[in-house]
Amino acid sequence: MNASCTELTAQLVRIPSITPVDAGCQTLVRQRLEQAGFTVHPLRFGTTDNLYARFGNSGKNLCLAGHTDVVSPGDATQWLCDPFSGTILDGMLVGRGVADMKGGVAAMIVAAERFLKARPDFPHSISFLITGDEEGEATDGTVKVLQWLRERGERLDFCMVGEPTSDTVLGDQYKNGRRGSLNGEIRFVGRQGHVAHPHLANNPIHRAMPVLARLAALRFDEGSADFPPSSLQLTTIHAGDATTNNVIPGVLTVHFNIRFGTANTPETLENAIREVLKSDGHEHEMTVEVSGLPFLTRSGLLDQCLIEATRDVLGIAPRPSTGGGTSDARFISRDCPQTLELGLVGKSIHKVNESAPVADLEALSQVYQRLMERLFDAL
Repeated sequence: MNASCTELTAQLVRIPSITPVDAGCQTLVRQRLEQAGFTVHPLRFGTTDNLYARFGNSGKNLCLAGHTDVVSPGDATQWLCDPFSGTILDGMLVGRGVADMKGGVAAMIVAAERFLKARPDFPHSISFLITGDEEGEATDGTVKVLQWLRERGERLDFCMVGEPTSDTVLGDQYKNGRRGSLNGEIRFVGRQGHVAHPHLANNPIHRAMPVLARLAALRFDEGSADFPPSSLQLTTIHAGDATTNNVIPGVLTVHFNIRFGTANTPETLENAIREVLKSDGHEHEMTVEVSGLPFLTRSGLLDQCLIEATRDVLGIAPRPSTGGGTSDARFISRDCPQTLELGLVGKSIHKVNESAPVADLEALSQVYQRLMERLFDAL
């Protein structure tokens, strides 16, 4: 008999798959899916292990997506138990990756096993897209698997991502979109000199202060019913040498991030920043990098079935949200417009003593199973 959702989550947690080292997580997932009748394709790109698995080759394809890599546990002595022991304490499964997102992966696998056992001849398809670099650079994971799928002519009609989206209780919130993320660096170039002779130097710190205030006050848009207003957040500022206080620095370097909705593009954001920099009248160097574009899944069959399935199992209707950080749904949604996320409560993720209630793990697998039943019945 296959392990329960809690047992499978604990098995995955006991494998220290800190990005980019898989350490055998993908092998465990592969074995479980093959036992359930899936055709599994291990896909290694660079140093990243991924897999794509599919049951069935006809009808509509529901993809269940997630990642097996985790962030470092930090100082293990601060944990209540070994962060990779998968220990149950007072009804909570504790360990790095329990909520983000080995619990979600396990819940999806168990749900698919139960669904297929009850309906082995259903006329559609279920697939899994599991990556090993969501917590890292996200360059050799989901992006590469999607490219591989396009080259094979493989279509994803619906996608459910198991990220920890719930806010205070399981099932109270799901993600129907995410904001985009733009990172940037600005170098204010001045002229180094002695603090006793400021007329012979050009202090980039003095010049930058009013410019940075203007950048922080920029209103790129007014927000919408789906997204909050976009804002620029300064993340680091560096100039000079901390070992001396009598030198005017020659360069000040600033890093920033902008989370933005569909009202803007990376180009409109960059142009607005450059307009502010122009008003300074001095030399600047700016580079920007987009780590994710915004997406919004409009109401359709998938979210209707998800809401109904959550109500069936948990007695509550989840509310849509586009807040929080980024996820691999930002990539998947480009190929699969019907992409949503629902998973465990995320308040402990990336923290010491990351955990989830055992009851939530088991209930989440029931929600996913009920989603499959409702979705495929409606097709």
